[in-house]
Amino acid sequence: MNLKVVILAAGKGTRMRSNLPKVLHKLAHKSLVEHVINTAQQLSPDQIVVVYGHGGEIVPQTLNHLDVEWAEQAEQLGTGHAVEQGMVNIQKDGMVLVLYGDVPLTSIDTLRQLLKVGSKNKCMGLLTAVLPDPMGYGRIVRGSSGIVQKIVEQKDASETQKEIQEINSGILCANSQKLREWLSKLENQNAQGEFYLTDVIEMAVNDGITVETVSATDHWEIDGVNNKRQLADLERQYQRNIANNLMDNGVMLRDPSRIDIRGNLQTGQDVEIDINVIFEGNVSLGNNVNIGANCSLKDAKIGDNVDILPNSIVDNAIIGNQCDIGPFARIRPGTCLADNVKIGNFVEVKKSTIAQGSKVNHLSYIGDTNMGKDVNIGAGTITCNYDGANKSVTEIGDNVFVGSNSQLVAPVKIADGATIGAGSTITKDVLSAELTLSRAKQTTISSWTRPVKKPK
Repeated sequence: MNLKVVILAAGKGTRMRSNLPKVLHKLAHKSLVEHVINTAQQLSPDQIVVVYGHGGEIVPQTLNHLDVEWAEQAEQLGTGHAVEQGMVNIQKDGMVLVLYGDVPLTSIDTLRQLLKVGSKNKCMGLLTAVLPDPMGYGRIVRGSSGIVQKIVEQKDASETQKEIQEINSGILCANSQKLREWLSKLENQNAQGEFYLTDVIEMAVNDGITVETVSATDHWEIDGVNNKRQLADLERQYQRNIANNLMDNGVMLRDPSRIDIRGNLQTGQDVEIDINVIFEGNVSLGNNVNIGANCSLKDAKIGDNVDILPNSIVDNAIIGNQCDIGPFARIRPGTCLADNVKIGNFVEVKKSTIAQGSKVNHLSYIGDTNMGKDVNIGAGTITCNYDGANKSVTEIGDNVFVGSNSQLVAPVKIADGATIGAGSTITKDVLSAELTLSRAKQTTISSWTRPVKKPK
């Protein structure tokens, strides 16, 4: 099918109470219109044209990484006028699908059904829905035989027509040549003084075209965003949809209403996710992974049999198999943990590689470090990787023991099997299999008196 998609994204969004164009407000960390564009791309169209509004150059500027064409609607003269601006970019004949930049959750399956009925000979496709409360929507007016005759907007509808519960979503598909012809005939003799796209339905019927309808299975597929409350409602619906898919694939969610997926999440078998976990970017979880409450994972690859305890952060990092992370651990970008590594409570690791079997269990900072196998890092240890101007690397060999409250001042190398005494500040390379420590002599001052608080 020679398919072109026109996405209307020119609305001002006054009710959003924001200087940001409505279609750039985000749902799951992605703009509303980008959701629509991504869905359209799954249909493999020949062209995608996004119509943006006057003064809304920020829309194409913000989304210039997307493979779409842009058309400006300099004056806000209605949906029919907006589609007409988008059609200027479309030269070849074929099917045109009209979508809306503030309607982000229309499913790809629904759109495929719509294109199927719209591609029939002398037909156009129209997406509708039946709502118990159709207030504000255009009504689908059918003849005695049940054939669609026209659409009447709420403000132009009679009292009888307002009782109709089948409503227009605005999403339609039609032959591009015929659509261009109908758009050129639109008039604005209505309550809004606008050129309604919906008027092409009656024109199509008068030209002998059958309007075939597809009904959205769920109302949220056609729900648009006009204010922050509606945006929040769709955010929850989007997250619930993903949660349902995860559970269908075997993931145990402790509370499906308290999870946020802001990107792509891949999961293995027997994965368990507790409440208030946030996934951003591209995250993959292996088999038998347990994610505790209040964790945040971004652009992370997690191996098999990993426990990430509550309130931990993993950002742009790779976690091997059988690792234990947290609670309250922070794994920062550039970190790679091998198998059987333990990162404990209040430990921060940044741009470091930690080999198999090593442990950093308590209250430590490991930055710009290459750590070998079976290393034990004592509580309160830090690698001093920054001199105020440059970052330097700490090299730690295999089977090293670092005593508590030590400072390793980079650049420094700790050879295999070395032991660092507790409370040491290490500024020089350490020999293999030796005990190294640096402490001042312990002194007791017998005449010293502890200060006392002065009365006010």
